[in-house]
Amino acid sequence: MKRRDFFKKGISAGIIAGAAYPALAASWEATADNEAIPNELLSSDNLPVFWDQLTAPDFRRAVERAQGVCVIPIGVIEKHGPHLPLGTDVMRAREMCRRAAGLEYAVVFPDFYVGQIFEAMQQPGTIAYSTEILLKFLHETCREISRNGLKKIILVNTHGGNSSLMTFFTQIQLESPRDYAVFAFQARDDAETQRQITALRRSTTGGHADEVETGEMLVIAPQYVRMDQVATESGRNLNRLVLSPNVSTGISWYAQYPNHYAGQADGATAALGEVRLSARSRQLAETIKIIKEDTATLQLQNEFFQHSLSPLETGVW
Repeated sequence: MKRRDFFKKGISAGIIAGAAYPALAASWEATADNEAIPNELLSSDNLPVFWDQLTAPDFRRAVERAQGVCVIPIGVIEKHGPHLPLGTDVMRAREMCRRAAGLEYAVVFPDFYVGQIFEAMQQPGTIAYSTEILLKFLHETCREISRNGLKKIILVNTHGGNSSLMTFFTQIQLESPRDYAVFAFQARDDAETQRQITALRRSTTGGHADEVETGEMLVIAPQYVRMDQVATESGRNLNRLVLSPNVSTGISWYAQYPNHYAGQADGATAALGEVRLSARSRQLAETIKIIKEDTATLQLQNEFFQHSLSPLETGVW
């Protein structure tokens, strides 16, 4: 599938701990001078960033160049309003990973569609795996990634329904000893990026298949976006369940947005989507760099596992 790539000058990134890396920020600005960068040039020596595009000999080189870092683009198969493809979330995650790995090399695992999406089971096309399969598949994937020499694994999730799953999965990594660490990446819009988004968007509500997400897909895969169908369903909040703000329940999303569409998308533009996509890709690139340099996580994890064998002998800090 051909994907349109845009790196536009002047887009400010919301960087995690980004102030600590001004030199890297300068290199991003230089990269942004090119409006379009061919996919094959996004890694030096034309070494692909995608795991499944590497030959076996090149895979060894990729592991070394990535300094043991692998990113997994995670989404689900679910309805995205009446106008976006079912694989929207993982397509967005893949593009974010591709761009980030082009800026700060990492190995990108093949698309990961096994996620939590029970709330959309009433919609056509949804693939909802059991909880047991979700956790087991993700666990074994990480184990296999580690077995292949990549000991720092970053989960890059773009599906809201996976957020709690990502947090839970990282927490249960402490269940038993392992020789790898798992990190959950959460992109956030910084103030400047949010200002640009607000200036470009026409609607004021959203959250799923809305103007911004649709804009991202107009950048990534415009051939699959059906703008002629965008107004055939409503994306308004029906507010069918009003409870205390201190309470949450699994049926809340269905009560609010049974069409699995939240917001309005008729004003979507590729320019709007590029602002979000570019900023978040740069956040991920910065995160990859930070994790490459990190030695404390695995050290502390090993220390924890050692202490957990004899808790009565653990000292007081």
